[in-house]
Amino acid sequence: MKKSYWLKPTVLPGFGLSLGFATFYLSLIVLLPLAALLGQTLTLSWSEFWKVIASDRAIASYQLTFGASFIAAAVNLVFGLIVAWVLVRYNFFGKKVIDALVDLPFALPTAVAGIALTAIYAPNGWIGQHLTALGIKAAYSPLGVTLALIFIGLPFVVRTVQPVLEDLEKEIEEAAASLGANRLQTFCRILFPALLPSLLTGFALAFARAVGEYGSVVFISGNMPMKTEITPLLIMTRLEQFDYAGAAALGTVMLFISFILLLLINLLQHWSNNRHGAKA
Repeated sequence: MKKSYWLKPTVLPGFGLSLGFATFYLSLIVLLPLAALLGQTLTLSWSEFWKVIASDRAIASYQLTFGASFIAAAVNLVFGLIVAWVLVRYNFFGKKVIDALVDLPFALPTAVAGIALTAIYAPNGWIGQHLTALGIKAAYSPLGVTLALIFIGLPFVVRTVQPVLEDLEKEIEEAAASLGANRLQTFCRILFPALLPSLLTGFALAFARAVGEYGSVVFISGNMPMKTEITPLLIMTRLEQFDYAGAAALGTVMLFISFILLLLINLLQHWSNNRHGAKA
């Protein structure tokens, strides 16, 4: 008879105590606040709940928040891979400086980042004035929201992909080249399958970070309802109006949609890991 997973012995002692502490800490820091959010939402009747989450203003904020977050994460997926590749595969003057600059969005307060981006992309800003001449409005538009989310999400992709690139041996690429593979074939058939799980992880982290972003977006968006208003700002507006149940309802919708999307990404990552492991 097959032994139960839970009865399988472990080399490391203290499993029960460690599991209990981890569960307690997770419950205190994560599960308890989420339960409080759901509890506050349950104070609304179904009609009141639906009226809050399905209003035209709320739906417009969902579209902007999740749409801009997805686009920003997709852009970071491409350019984050390029930045990580350059940092790992090439040696050049100023490499340490660029490597440190990648982490700048982590250290920079989001409000400061928002002010800086607004100053740059405003119609009279360094870059904004040239975009305006071309008929492109960056600040106070969905484009500005996307630019802010790209800024804060780039480090997640770079720092997730970078260690995997460092572990990939160059001899594998040389062997593929010796067998007649060109650079595109080497990347698509050798490098990309090995990088795919880390790319998906970086995408998920960048997307999750963008969905909940507030400080860097609130300045550059212009906060125009139905146009450039993100859902976190709408939640803050309801909190300022002491509508805690309405804010909790919007937060619950954000939580549910984010959880479903991240679950799908994690399932895709798990499938990629199994497929790559089976081929290896």
